[in-house]
Amino acid sequence: MNFAFLTADPAAGSMFASIFSLVLIVVVFYFFIIRPQQKQTKEANKMRSSLEVGDDIITIGGIVGTIVSMKEDTMVIETGSDRSKIRITRWAVQQNTTPKESAPAKK
Repeated sequence: MNFAFLTADPAAGSMFASIFSLVLIVVVFYFFIIRPQQKQTKEANKMRSSLEVGDDIITIGGIVGTIVSMKEDTMVIETGSDRSKIRITRWAVQQNTTPKESAPAKK
C-alpha cells in the first residue's frame, strides 16, 4: 500500500511562503506609498478648488503671483512689481500662501 498522499509536500510550504511574502509586500506598498499619495492628491485638489481672486499663490515652476481672474481651468496671475500678467492652468498651482482666517473654536 502506498501512503505517499498522506505526507505533506515540502514544495507546498515553500509556495505558501512565497505567496504570503508577495501579499505582504503589496500591503506594505499600499500603506506606505499609495495611500499617502492619494491623500496628498486629495488635499491638493481641495486647495486648488478653493482658490479665489486675490489669493497669493506659488506655481509648480516657482512663479509667485496674485490671482487676478479665474475661469474653469485657467487663471490669470499678476507677478512682480511691473504687474506682468501670466495665464496658467489651475493644476499648476502648488501652494496658496494667502493666510486664511480659521473659524473660532466652539467651547
